[in-house]
Amino acid sequence: HGFEDLKYLKKTLKIDYATGCKLLREAGVDQGDYDDLSTENEKKLGDIVREKYDTDFFIMDKYPLDVRPFYTMPDPNNPKLSNSYDVFIRGQEILSGAQRVHEPELIEERARAWGIEVETIASYVDSFRNGALPHGGGG
Repeated sequence: HGFEDLKYLKKTLKIDYATGCKLLREAGVDQGDYDDLSTENEKKLGDIVREKYDTDFFIMDKYPLDVRPFYTMPDPNNPKLSNSYDVFIRGQEILSGAQRVHEPELIEERARAWGIEVETIASYVDSFRNGALPHGGGG
């Protein structure tokens, strides 16, 4: 059927978003460190990673905060980045995840930054005032 075996490393390759963008630029692709990745650039990055690291499977983390949902936790060391990741196979995102904001005031701040009326998500915000624990997710 023309299927090629999946190549993966014993210890999964993990790169940060800035490194992924740098790899793309080194290959002649126009990709800014804070710009979202297009599907085409994701596939190209998969090709680059396979050639450079001999793997089809990798994780990329520390995405720009502006390209993730409002409830994604900002990186404590760089407020332009987020505590989020994607898992890739052959340049195709198979899973996306992040630490979620669990502080009510920060959720409200992030919602306002996205133009979301806080009143429309009041029950979500209140869940953290009423005991919801810090958490993450992926899917």
